[in-house]
Amino acid sequence: MKRIAMTGGAGHIATQLRGLLCPDVEHLRLIDISPVEDLADNESFVKADLADADLMKRALADMDGVIHLGGIAQESDIASILRVNALGTYNVYEAARANGVERVVFASSNHATGFYARSETITPPDPCRPDSRYGLSKCFGELVAGFYYDTAGIRTLSIRIGNAETYPNSERSAAIWISARDLAQLIQIGLNHPDIAAAIVYGVSRTDATWWKDDLAWRLGYRPEDNPRDHLRIEKPAEGTIAAYFQGGGFCEGEHDGKLRLRDRDGLVVKSEAAS
Repeated sequence: MKRIAMTGGAGHIATQLRGLLCPDVEHLRLIDISPVEDLADNESFVKADLADADLMKRALADMDGVIHLGGIAQESDIASILRVNALGTYNVYEAARANGVERVVFASSNHATGFYARSETITPPDPCRPDSRYGLSKCFGELVAGFYYDTAGIRTLSIRIGNAETYPNSERSAAIWISARDLAQLIQIGLNHPDIAAAIVYGVSRTDATWWKDDLAWRLGYRPEDNPRDHLRIEKPAEGTIAAYFQGGGFCEGEHDGKLRLRDRDGLVVKSEAAS
């Protein structure tokens, strides 16, 4: 992969990644609706809205691969989520197909499985349990990736990013934080590993938490270098009952009625009781 496009190029994650990825690519094309400052010699900027299919097709011209970071990165109203995250992701893949782009790295999210309990250990093939409309859009994106491999041969690594802030600032983020250099390593695997078709991994550094068991990431060669607890700064208050129970944290509280509804992997009721 020599010529790479990165959607969401003005965002926080892209800003952290640019300096790590630029030395290894011939050209990095940053795509966003907001301008990007201080371009490196092998970087360019294209202003494009993910929801505009024609603009996206032009933005991906002559690219070998795409790192799809763009979109709404928090909970929002369904119309906005559908326009930017769902339609936007579909447009990225349609643009990739039209331009003969062979690889996509899709920035999925831990919120695709946020309604699993923290006491559970889950794996990427376990059913999605989105904790929000935002999480729903990431489940959709993972399915889009599979569809475009089956129909067009576009290979995708979907990375369910845990927490990609500059440093972990709570006990929850310490369980799921990923450093910029560890995320860059996963992205390089996604762009280059020959065996990837439509694979899903969790994006987390060398954590001591047991929420996720991800043998596939290890098989693909991922070797995280950073430990979240080496960078932890507790800045957030204690979580509420629902947030503290589920892996998705505060995303699970937004419209929750306070009753714990637990189900097994077959979708059958385990128990139902008030969280209090």
